[in-house]
Amino acid sequence: MALWPEEYEGIRDEARQMADALRGYYGGGASGEVPTDQAGRVRFMREVLAGLETTSSAGADEEIAGVPCRVFRPKLASRGTYVHFHGGAMMLGSPLMNDTANAELCERLGLTVISVDYRLAPEHPFPAGSDDCLAVSRWALEHEDGPIVLGGESAGGYYAALTLLRIRDDLDALHHISGANLVFGVYDLSGTPTSRGARPSDVTDLLEESMFGFVNECYIPGRSLEDARDPAVSPLYADLAGLPPALFTVGSADHLLDDSLFMAARWQAYGNEAALAVYPDCIHGFTAMPTELAKRANERIDAFLERVLG
Repeated sequence: MALWPEEYEGIRDEARQMADALRGYYGGGASGEVPTDQAGRVRFMREVLAGLETTSSAGADEEIAGVPCRVFRPKLASRGTYVHFHGGAMMLGSPLMNDTANAELCERLGLTVISVDYRLAPEHPFPAGSDDCLAVSRWALEHEDGPIVLGGESAGGYYAALTLLRIRDDLDALHHISGANLVFGVYDLSGTPTSRGARPSDVTDLLEESMFGFVNECYIPGRSLEDARDPAVSPLYADLAGLPPALFTVGSADHLLDDSLFMAARWQAYGNEAALAVYPDCIHGFTAMPTELAKRANERIDAFLERVLG
């Protein structure tokens, strides 16, 4: 079973070169500067991600269900709503990391985009962020017209999957959700083989194996790896029945490769529609990079959104 089209073989070198070019920004060159205490390390990583933030004039700051959000509305009638969750390991980042991309998505597809500024660990550990994502999604279900799609990148993919399950179990309203756009998400906080370092690619990733234990320390403090398999924490272990169509996007050099491989398979095993899009030698976060494979991935995401929005 081929995980990507043969034509990708001719353009995968560009992905490797991009990872090498970024090595100094995220790799060993900065490792000596990272504080070792929890608060200092979180502060350092937040400062790094803040450098990726931009503000689009097309967006508006709105408080929805008591949660701050960035909202983008099309000039003409909206085709539907995309509830977006940003990345950042559940403890970093903000919607501003995707502000320009969300503004362009709104304009390109003519849909409302609501990006949720959920509470972050360690100040607000599980389930605070999940509660915020559910609250905004509930509001969208009650106030927005047309189809609704949930999605996000990395931690955002995680929160999208978790929120879908809570919409099903807590709200009994999953029939109002048209699709899920799950981009290199984490779905097993107890750790998959690739997240523990057994990767099929030698390309240097944005993520490191040591990151995952630190995330758990901040996000689910006091829980063992066995405790991390609680379906309320790790959606890979949940009953996945009755979920909407989903597109899983991930690179083969991503430490979270297995999370998408396993989750997509289980999504299908429960009778749901799932498409798995793997991009060779692409690292975590690759969809924001200026490469041909990132362009192909984003085009496929657009096509998926177009289809599930009807």
